[in-house]
Amino acid sequence: MAGAKNHDYHILPPDIWPLTGAFSGLVFTSGMVLFMHKMPHWPIVLGLGVAGLIATFFSWFSNIIKEGREGYHTPVVQLHLRYGMILFIASEVMFFVGWFWAFFDFSLFPSTLAEVVGGQFPPKAIKMVMDPFALPLLNTLILLCSGTTVTWAHHSLIHGDRDGLKKGLICTVLLGMLFTSIQAYEYAHAPFPFGQNTYGSAFYMATGFHGFHVLVGTIFLLVCLIRSYKGDFTPKEHFGFEAAAWYWHFVDVVWLFLFVVVYIWGGWGAEYH
Repeated sequence: MAGAKNHDYHILPPDIWPLTGAFSGLVFTSGMVLFMHKMPHWPIVLGLGVAGLIATFFSWFSNIIKEGREGYHTPVVQLHLRYGMILFIASEVMFFVGWFWAFFDFSLFPSTLAEVVGGQFPPKAIKMVMDPFALPLLNTLILLCSGTTVTWAHHSLIHGDRDGLKKGLICTVLLGMLFTSIQAYEYAHAPFPFGQNTYGSAFYMATGFHGFHVLVGTIFLLVCLIRSYKGDFTPKEHFGFEAAAWYWHFVDVVWLFLFVVVYIWGGWGAEYH
């Protein structure tokens, strides 16, 4: 019969939000370029880009949640949503590979940058580095604990324990906020600035982008917490929460590499702050 649905796929109707998101992304990056070059009107352009992206995220994700509640997320659709999240995390992995590659290039071959770093790494201009066994170690323990609490929440959801789901999410969100606060304090008291040499640039870009991912993951889990109070998620249908948990575990693993490579190995032999 014409118009009858005889498949498990969800054919999306035309929507304005992909176009709005693309245009907002262009405005946002243009505002960032204006900001970096200290050109006039950058706050207006950047603000419009951020506002457009937030509106796109909120409205587009709201539509996806509505589709799930209406029963459009069949097993086939859920499988493809999982494929999409896996590919997204894979792209994020390669993003961080670029920063690790830069850090290894600077540190393993300092002789090629003799005029800039004095033939050593950390460069001679770096008098002191972060003590990895102070605040960075504390943040490592915090993230490891947060990985445990988000797993607790996931396990509770699968077994129908909604109270455990909420408590696990609350603990994870609070730990994520604590991590961000400690890293902000660490940056405020850092013994070296951003951008004056290869070590400072690589350090702040790698750890800073990770901190941004922690912030995004915290918001992701906070939304899941709000949805859990609204009665969303069932033991068999909870992809939104599952995607947030995957993303959080990815953030945890990246931090472990950062802690070992950037904080411990990268500052080896230098004086600690």
